Amino acid sequence: MLFSKFRTRGLPLLSVGGVSGYLKSLLAGDPYLARLWVVGEVSSCQRSRNGHLFLTLVDPESGDLLKGVVWQSQTARLSFWPEVGQRVLALGQLGIYSGGSYYRLVIWQLLPAGEGLLAWRFQQLKARLAAEGLFDNQRPLPTHPQCIAVVSSPDAAGWGDIRRTLNQRYPGLRVLFAPAQVQGEAAPESIVRAIRRVERDGRAEVLIVARGGGSGEDLACFNDERVVRAIAECSIPVVTGIGHQRDETLADYAADYAAHTPTAAAERVVPDLRELQRQAFQLRQQLVERTLHALEKAEQRWHHAQRRLAQVHPERLLQQAQERLAQQQQRLVQAVRHRLQQQQQRHQALQQHLQALDPAAVLRRGYALVRDERGSLVRSHRLPPQTRLRIQLASGSLWARVEESHEPPQT
Repeated sequence: MLFSKFRTRGLPLLSVGGVSGYLKSLLAGDPYLARLWVVGEVSSCQRSRNGHLFLTLVDPESGDLLKGVVWQSQTARLSFWPEVGQRVLALGQLGIYSGGSYYRLVIWQLLPAGEGLLAWRFQQLKARLAAEGLFDNQRPLPTHPQCIAVVSSPDAAGWGDIRRTLNQRYPGLRVLFAPAQVQGEAAPESIVRAIRRVERDGRAEVLIVARGGGSGEDLACFNDERVVRAIAECSIPVVTGIGHQRDETLADYAADYAAHTPTAAAERVVPDLRELQRQAFQLRQQLVERTLHALEKAEQRWHHAQRRLAQVHPERLLQQAQERLAQQQQRLVQAVRHRLQQQQQRHQALQQHLQALDPAAVLRRGYALVRDERGSLVRSHRLPPQTRLRIQLASGSLWARVEESHEPPQT
């Protein structure tokens, strides 16, 4: 009776369910809240018996809380399973839970936030490229390359390490340098263009892609899909020397060989000339030792056959033994001769290779050594005019004077 006489004086009169329904309609009609990303830290996470996932997100700065739910039908589609204390990105729709009179986020998808998101994207791209077979490259590297190419920054310390290592280990090698940016937003496209230039040139037998270390952000260009595909699809073997010890990049997986430093990459590409000389000396020693051993064994068998012949009195057995001895001697001589020929051929091949790397042989092919007046080798075109130069040829030397200099062409 009292309620029937109550007057609202123009104000709306709603039941509890009416208030809840009105708020639901407001949220459902708001396009800003119908589909949004929310970032927060997981403060609680629990799965119910019917398979639903209930969690609470907290703002670490303000302390504000937001409850969320992932329905059982959606849990199988989650990219990962959240844990308490983890910072996440939640995609969903904001709504009202009338049973508890609070608003909550109905979540469709969860992603790790911050560095976790970068790691998740790295693993997703790695799995996709691996499924395409881009990480199956295991092509053999040339044993004695005559020309290699390097893609790196001209200002990178790694490029200097590579040049120094190649000059020490394998003098006379032709090195083509394709400059590229190896850090920043423009780096991926710059690296891809440099690799394509090397392929179009066609002279290099193997390619080194190098940087020289850096933070994870600095190395991000080597996780770019464009760079990974360019390395995997390169027509010549690729060796990476990006310069990091802890984590590998996707470029390392796509390469035919991944070295931890630019110096190690250069060491993998070319042999050490001093090691070749040591091997040649060992081959000579082995040739002598094996020859002497074969002759000693042959002499032992010959003496043994002689003793057996001395013990055989019948003329027929003597004749058979002599025939077997002659056959054994012939096979032995042939085997020793064949082995000697093999060792001599291998020795000659190594000698020819060493002679080809001899600086004097390089001069006989038409090259020259240029020194300044102090006798130092000239390695750069940047010399002042009228500088006197001594040019050493295969036969004799001559003096020249600098008139003008030019920039070297780049690949």
